[in-house]
Amino acid sequence: MHELPLLINIAVALVAAFIGGLIARHVGLPTIIGYMLAGIAIGPFTPGFVGDMETLSQLAELGVIFLMFGVGLHFSLSDLWKVRSIAIPGALGQMALTTLMGFGLSQVWGWSSASGLILGLAISIASTVVLLRGLMDNGLLNTPHGQAAVGWLILEDLATVLILILMPALAHSTDVFDWKNLGVTLMKAALFVVLLLFVGQKLIPWLLLRIAHTRSRELFVLAILAIALGTALGAAELFGISLALGAFMAGIVVGESSLSHQVGADILPFREAFAVLFFVSIGMLVNPGYLLDNAGAVLALTGLILVGKPAVTMMLGFLFPWPARTALAVSAGLSQIGEFSFILCQAGVALGLLTQDQYSLILAGALLSITLNPAMFRLMGPAERWLQRFPALWQLLDRHGPAPVPLAESITNHVVIIGFGRVGHHIVTILRQMAIPHLVVEANVERIEELGRQDVPSLFGDAANSEVLVHAGLDRARALVVTVADEVAGELSVIAARQMAPELPIIVRAMTEEGMQRLAQLGAQHVIHPELEGGLEIIRHTFLQLGFPLREVYHYADAVRHNHYNFQINTKKEHRLLHELLNAVNSIEIAWVRLPMKNPLVGRTLGEAFLRSKTGASVVAIMRNRELLVNPESMTALEADDRIGLIGSQGQIEAAEKLLAVPDESGSAAVSE
Repeated sequence: MHELPLLINIAVALVAAFIGGLIARHVGLPTIIGYMLAGIAIGPFTPGFVGDMETLSQLAELGVIFLMFGVGLHFSLSDLWKVRSIAIPGALGQMALTTLMGFGLSQVWGWSSASGLILGLAISIASTVVLLRGLMDNGLLNTPHGQAAVGWLILEDLATVLILILMPALAHSTDVFDWKNLGVTLMKAALFVVLLLFVGQKLIPWLLLRIAHTRSRELFVLAILAIALGTALGAAELFGISLALGAFMAGIVVGESSLSHQVGADILPFREAFAVLFFVSIGMLVNPGYLLDNAGAVLALTGLILVGKPAVTMMLGFLFPWPARTALAVSAGLSQIGEFSFILCQAGVALGLLTQDQYSLILAGALLSITLNPAMFRLMGPAERWLQRFPALWQLLDRHGPAPVPLAESITNHVVIIGFGRVGHHIVTILRQMAIPHLVVEANVERIEELGRQDVPSLFGDAANSEVLVHAGLDRARALVVTVADEVAGELSVIAARQMAPELPIIVRAMTEEGMQRLAQLGAQHVIHPELEGGLEIIRHTFLQLGFPLREVYHYADAVRHNHYNFQINTKKEHRLLHELLNAVNSIEIAWVRLPMKNPLVGRTLGEAFLRSKTGASVVAIMRNRELLVNPESMTALEADDRIGLIGSQGQIEAAEKLLAVPDESGSAAVSE
């Protein structure tokens, strides 16, 4: 058997990460926790299989490159500028104060100044992945409070990049700070940035466009990988700066291309896969025995992250005129540390500024803070109500007046639309014209921005993979319409909606006949297959063109839909409706109703039935034994299985149908099939 150490390590790491992520997701925790626990399980400090640290660490470097490339790709200076009054003073102030707190705690433990500074910086920056997931799950991502938190995080990311540039200078300094080394480092970084912005910004988008014209998906993906990895390695080898900075700048340059959205979609699988290996490699560095022996230090550091950082943010909220809910949302979102802290600590270990035990301690703080971060969001409401009990304190914190009521509490009697593609866009347009309240759930940021420009209520998030539907007010909605083309996403949305609102009418789009069956079994009342619906529409127009009655044609079409577009005429209802179509008079728009044997009107005359006075509908014909009685007299007796032709308004016809139906055991009429 061939020795395949690389393949074995990748396979074991991915399988362990899958199991850990699945368990974490099942218990409602971020999947990052599962990945890190998987790393602990296959690490050198636990029994069983031990992964090759050196191999997985090199693969983890790819995870760092793709993570930073993705951050640069979606970096938006305009988004930061919109919330500059909150993000700039808030992020800089919070990072400075939290760094001082972390440094102070490290000095109590007897760490060196450099190690203490790395600790303070590591706990001052939050995880992008965890923050976005928390905001999304709580319906805050596309609110002013969520936008402020995202802008805050963008500034933290920029600060982290700057810190990574400066760390080598810090590592090589002795008692006297080496300003010359710092200057050389900054000059190299500036030269790299200028070269990439002025040369790469013209060359890379042009190159991607030329490759796109070849219509080769493989070449396009290879070009993206080459740009991301080549730029990162070039930055490290030629300019002596970090891989992370090189990948970040490559992402910014590619983000200027008109193909950036396609680049993001194509790079996503690589980013997700290698990011998982990155988090697994992080977990492998954690020594559970060391953490148990230093449980007090772990709890102190976790308390600083969970309590100290939010306290600093709230204190800044008293100093600056921010809305109170913004301060609470940012405090909850930033009460954790994650991937950027890991990158910073890895650089610290590589430069000899941080020991492995110190790194394990910071990792434990990250693990616990990420685990408890969802609870911090749930504390927002109680914290707001507690602060409001002290009017003077609340007035000092909330100097923007009362915050708008959250969308989940303000909207009612509405239609929830999942997906704002072509179909969703048409539905929203019609609902707006009819002044029917509606709410759109969408996972595409560009579409969310379009909805914002149109003042359409919306929630940003993937309804299939997050808790965003909790904030859509499904228990107060009139209907849920799922328009997404992804059948699996549709099924997950239907499952979640049915659990939250058992009686909610659900209309969902299906792409396959098997999917139609599954969606109906999951509780969707109306499952629409666009292609088969088009065929049914052709049949409907054909029947109408041939002169068949409009109402009967619609009844037949509805029966086919309810039988999941089976055109084989299998049910009794379809047989009856098709027979009525064949026996209808082409020149008269008549609604035909069969008189069942058990109806009490059997044997009575039309005059005794009082159909017109009771329902308003008029009897214009009776089909009996394949013979048509036109304008029957009032003395005409009604017989079982008569087809009674009616004309009138829709309400009148429906009332007559109820009167002519089979009575149930309670004595009221039931519609006959």
